[in-house]
Formats: sequence, C-alpha cells, structure tokens
Amino acid sequence: MTEKPRAADPDASGSTPGGSAPTDDGPRVVIRDNRKLGKTEETPAAADAGADVPAEGLVEESEVVVDEIEAEATALDDPAPTGPPVVDAPAQPVDGSASATGSPLGAELEALRAELDERTRDLQRVSAEYANYRKRVDRDRGVVQEQATGSVLAALLPILDDLDRAREHGDLVGPFGTVAEQLTTALGKFGLTPFGEQGDPFDPTRHEAVAHQTSPDVDEPTCVQVMRRGYLLGERLLRPAMVAVADPE
Repeated sequence: MTEKPRAADPDASGSTPGGSAPTDDGPRVVIRDNRKLGKTEETPAAADAGADVPAEGLVEESEVVVDEIEAEATALDDPAPTGPPVVDAPAQPVDGSASATGSPLGAELEALRAELDERTRDLQRVSAEYANYRKRVDRDRGVVQEQATGSVLAALLPILDDLDRAREHGDLVGPFGTVAEQLTTALGKFGLTPFGEQGDPFDPTRHEAVAHQTSPDVDEPTCVQVMRRGYLLGERLLRPAMVAVADPE
C-alpha cells in the first residue's frame, strides 16, 4: 500500500499559488527507519517551484507514514503464536562405553579398572592364605600342647601302675587310697583315660598280646588276663594294654 504525496495546503502554508514556500528558521530533522536525516538549506529554485511541486519535507513524512502502515499490516497478517511454548526434546544420552573407550580418559579408566581387579584378586589370595595360616597355626598349637601333655602323663604312668598293683593287693586303703583317687581324678581332667579289662575283645591296635592260649569258653580272641592297663589321651593312644589272649578251640 503506497500513499500518494499530498500537495501543499495554501491556507496552512499561508501563501498563494505561485508564491514562494515558507521558510524555516532552523534545520528540519526527520526520523525514518531509525536514521536521522538532516535537512539541508532550501535553494531558491525549490522555493519558487510553486504549489504543484510538493515540498521535500512533506515527501519524507509521507514515506514514514507508509512504512508505519506497512509494519502494522504485517503484524496483523502474522499474529504472534499462542499456546504453550515449544520445548525442545532432551538430548539422548550417548553410550559412555563406546565414547569412553576411544578417548584417552576411557583408556585410563580401563587401566584403573584392570589394576583394581588385580589388587582385588591379590587381596583375596592374601586373605585366603592368612586364613589357612591361622588354621594351621591353631592345629599345630593344639598338637604341640597335646604332645607336651602326653609327655608329662606318660612319665606318670608308672606311678599309676604301682597304684593299680597296690589296689589289687589291698594295700591302697586309708589316706593313701584317698590320695590315689585324687591323683587319678586330676589326671582324668587332662583327658587321660585307662582301658583294658579282663573279657574285652582283643584289638591289635590297642592291645599288646604277650601270651596266647586256646579256650573253649570264648568264641573270638579275648583278653583273658590284663597284665598292665593301657591309656588314651583323648583319641590318641598313649600306651597299649599288655594282655594275654585266648582263642577259641
């Protein structure tokens, strides 16, 4: 849309046709498209042009009005979009493993993971070795303690044999009998257990046969006489029993 320039109004200008155009005391300033235009001094030829030729200031004002009308029409034809704002979809995460392995940081991470796995295996191996070491030390300590106890008890076995013989002859009575019972009870607290009685089945792993005979009264090899009792220290054989064995006829 373009507006034709308007002719100068004789009444508003205060001049008659054919007369001269009014003059301004100072320079005229017109703003068009954010630009400042300074009007130059009118020449006498332009002032004598007459009413048929529009003034330069009126032409520029007409162009400013046309530009404003075109801007308003464009704004009406393209209204601002209404509705909820458009939000961009979030970026999809990139596979870290694929991108990390190809970068120096990914290579360093893989190296650290490998080193961590190696240190973990070393720790597990050391922990297992330490656990086995503790078990072995506890087992060895128990064996040493049992051997030391067995050595002391083995040295006391002859005394127990004398007490058994005194008991068989009836000499272990009174205070001596009480002392013998207390000694036997005290040694029993260390795990000393006597075995070997007349009539027990013969066991070659626990009995030492010093005499052999046959008898119709037995159905299997049997200990018919105990010459010396045997002793056990827990499950360990401390001394076998010395016996006489009778086989069936």
